[in-house]
Amino acid sequence: MMAAPATGAAGIVEGVLAGSAREIGRAISAVEREGGAPEILRAIFPKTGRARVIGVTGPPGAGKSTLVSRLAQVYRRRGRTVAVVAVDPSSPFTGGAILGDRIRMAEIFTDPGVFIRSMATRGTLGGLARATGDAVDVLDAAGYGIVLVETVGVGQDEVDIVKTADTTAVVLVPGLGDDIQAIKAGILEIGDVFLVNKADREGADRTAAEIATMLDFTPDRDWRPPIVRTVATRGEGVEEALEAIASHGEFLQSSGEGSRRRVRRVRARLLQLLEERFRRAVEEGAPRPDGLEEAVGEVIARREDPYSAAARLYGRLMGA
Repeated sequence: MMAAPATGAAGIVEGVLAGSAREIGRAISAVEREGGAPEILRAIFPKTGRARVIGVTGPPGAGKSTLVSRLAQVYRRRGRTVAVVAVDPSSPFTGGAILGDRIRMAEIFTDPGVFIRSMATRGTLGGLARATGDAVDVLDAAGYGIVLVETVGVGQDEVDIVKTADTTAVVLVPGLGDDIQAIKAGILEIGDVFLVNKADREGADRTAAEIATMLDFTPDRDWRPPIVRTVATRGEGVEEALEAIASHGEFLQSSGEGSRRRVRRVRARLLQLLEERFRRAVEEGAPRPDGLEEAVGEVIARREDPYSAAARLYGRLMGA
């Protein structure tokens, strides 16, 4: 039987389910801390699975924040509630987010139907913060119909968004040239929708054509990602972008791909949680005679190789 949440957590859970912005913020702060807040996440989990999660990724300077803001505005005009999780680079001094997406999204910041939260990567690679998935669960349970996740914009390794989002929109801009070739192996292969932003610049047609050519060389798949030109600063093409995202959502439901993606996401999340639990167990036992610190010393002294040391630590933790 599931244990009842502690008193403090119970108040947060009640507030999240009631849609209280203050308690939603407290819940996300709790899950961002090392170890998370499992009592909160356990309590809200039965209320999750209703939100449409859309990832927006792409290289730095592509205009992702402006585009996310415009998408949120269109969703609001259609009567949908929207939450935005904007993942920022971490300050090397405080660990906090330093770009301030809430400032860049000032046009929607005061809308009561929009919740915006910046999250710091805290050294996590792949474009997302460690607790991004947990934050999405909180917002889902709070009743937001659309959750937009904007990644940090780190380049070709920024592919973790597929572990969180139902649909991933990749934002590119004219002038990338050979850089498109460089990122093909990364974010170009995870896109369900491609948005050529700043399409009023010279080279927009060429960029769209290059993306189309690369898609021609990808393995056969049931969904051909559409390419939409946008000028986010003027709101141009945003309606078309939203329609492309909606079309992909319909494809996920009709094809069974949505179910397959959910299986992959849950598997990846469970593995992440197991990795974190294992790492904490190793670190907590570090000072022990047969712990991590002794293993470090043995490897430095060349009395033991890293593979044997890791196997020994694993065996101790598993009781082997």
